[in-house]
Amino acid sequence: MATGRLELATIRTRLLAHPGFAPELLALAAVEGIGPQAREWARGLREAYPDAGPDGLARLATRRFVRWAGVGGATAAVAGLFAPLAELAVVLWTQSALVLHVAAAYGRDPADPERAVELLVLTRVHPDADGARAALDAARAADGPGDGPWPRAAEAAWRLAAPLAAQAGGWAALRLAARLLPGAAVLATAAGDAAATDLLAARAVASYRPARTGS
Repeated sequence: MATGRLELATIRTRLLAHPGFAPELLALAAVEGIGPQAREWARGLREAYPDAGPDGLARLATRRFVRWAGVGGATAAVAGLFAPLAELAVVLWTQSALVLHVAAAYGRDPADPERAVELLVLTRVHPDADGARAALDAARAADGPGDGPWPRAAEAAWRLAAPLAAQAGGWAALRLAARLLPGAAVLATAAGDAAATDLLAARAVASYRPARTGS
């Protein structure tokens, strides 16, 4: 995950400058930064294991990134003042990697800009592709800073929290429990983030797997 942390650090300034487009900016950066890696991952596995089918590759990606979501979220939970923003960005970055690897497993180009649209729909940031495309266009055109660092970080965290809350209703309850039970934050965060990512994996597989036709 070192590369992922580096890329997240690189786009942090832009996230804080344009917090209203935080999920869209992450989606665009993920397609650009992770997409080529996901394409090479799928190509390498197909060459090494010619008999491996797309469902098998998708399962490998799911196991890998569900685990990373739990570890990444738990680590970010103790990150200090900007922990909410750090946690949400790490988990959604990992979820983006999951979706792009699942797309690659089923033969879609993970570096295609259309994957950013699908990311925003699959993570339930936007209800449909048209809304996602409009938001991505606005994010690409955004320029100029907003308020001070703390209001911007809070707004970015708010926007990043929405898709996770929509993906797994239990996530909010786990976060509340973490506040009420000292020492539970890391465990609650890891469990909630991993659960949300597992649900996302199922949606991604359903979306990218070709429809089965009857004989």
